[in-house]
Order: sequence, then C-alpha cells, then structure tokens
Amino acid sequence: MKKFTVPTRVEVAPANQAIFDTLQKALGFVPNLYATIAYSDNGLSKYLAYQNAKTSLSNKEKEAVNLIVSQVNGCIYCLSAHTVIGKMNGFTDEQVLDIRRGKAASAKLNALVKLAEGITKNRGNADAALVDAFYAEGYTNENLVDLILQVSDKTAMNYLHNLTQVAVDFPLAPSLEYDLVASNN
Repeated sequence: MKKFTVPTRVEVAPANQAIFDTLQKALGFVPNLYATIAYSDNGLSKYLAYQNAKTSLSNKEKEAVNLIVSQVNGCIYCLSAHTVIGKMNGFTDEQVLDIRRGKAASAKLNALVKLAEGITKNRGNADAALVDAFYAEGYTNENLVDLILQVSDKTAMNYLHNLTQVAVDFPLAPSLEYDLVASNN
C-alpha cells in the first residue's frame, strides 16, 4: 500500500496554503489529518465548511458523537483529537472514557451516544428503541438530522485516517478495552 506522507505548506495549492496559515494562527499547528485533506485542492475548504456549519447540537453533544463514532470506527487519530477537544468542552477523563464505552452520565446525552453508536455500527440503521429513547429525551427531528450529519463528518475523517495512517499529532488517547462484538449483544 502507498505510504501517505503529510504534505507541507509548499506542497499544497495556494488556497490550501491560506487555510494552513489560518489553522496555524488559530491552533498553533496544522493537524496532520487536515493537512492530508489538502492533497485535494478543494477538499480542505469543503471539509472545514461542513465541519464548522451551524448545528442544533451543542459542542459537548458534538464531541460525544465524535468520540463514540471514532471508537466504533477504530480511529486512534480522531479519538486522540477528540479526547483533547472533549475535555476542552467540559468532559472529564472518566466521562470521555465512558462515552467511548457507549454510555454517558445524563439520560439525554446517553440517548444521543447510544443512537450515534447504533447508527455507526449498523451503517445508518438503528434499533427503533434507540430512536424512541432519543426522542423521549427531548431531541427533535432537527437534532436527528444534525446527528446524522455529525456521524458522517466523523466517519469521513475516521476512514481517511484509517486508510492513510498519518502520524497522530495529539496526545494519544488511552487504550480502551472495548469489544465491539460483545457490545453488539
């Protein structure tokens, strides 16, 4: 398989160079996975617009979805990045690990995490009881649409890293004993 290297600023299109500069100013670095998207002349701007679009989900809810989807998809890059971002959004280390295990302390967040997990595992399908629990916790049709969009955002990044295996440039997320086969039962 072709080895993917992370492109440098001079190796990407001028439009992506400008995005690299913006990311450098905002984050202090250009995350390797974002830089990898810059192999596509239009991919990085397209992805960032999608990722940063308005949503009915709170930042904390988005991070819970990002964590469980990345856990199900086995993406160490996204697990590492979203462990950091999840803590920036108020989760404790233990809450991050619990979400990765498929559970959350509050009933509402738990319903979101369980549904996101089911959707990811079942490629867009979910058990009716998970959908009912989601709505019972006060989520709406708008929230369901935004959940699907969040799952698709994170799945794309998970797949990109799982295929390219570019270096993780965040502190590594702790390993988690998470048996996908057992959790399906």
